[in-house]
Amino acid sequence: MRSTRETSELRQQTEQMGRSLMEWARSLQPAERQAETPTYPVAFASASAQGTASVRQVLLAYAFGWAENMMQSAIKAVPLGQSSGQRILGRLAAQIPAAVDHALAQDDDSRQSFTPMLAILSARHETQYSRLFRS
Repeated sequence: MRSTRETSELRQQTEQMGRSLMEWARSLQPAERQAETPTYPVAFASASAQGTASVRQVLLAYAFGWAENMMQSAIKAVPLGQSSGQRILGRLAAQIPAAVDHALAQDDDSRQSFTPMLAILSARHETQYSRLFRS
């Protein structure tokens, strides 16, 4: 998963999130330490595999966590306000089940991710003079 991150900022983000999630998971159920800290998606999958949630439930939780993080970033980046952010999150959350069901219906050959502009914007953001938070 590390190799799919186009910029150092995106790699640092997924590594930090993975490290934090694994520390939390170890506090619940101590396990053998790994030599390398997994990225966030791998840490999330590892923690999920220890539970009894279905694949759909895990994907719903992952998607909601992503939406909540995006909303928190928006609140910091623009004069949005907590109430507006919560309304946006509510609308996003309402769309998550359909998106997860759509994703689950795809076969392996149909799944894809192509976001070249994300890489370009991330590279520009890494060297930005002033940043409020790591993306």
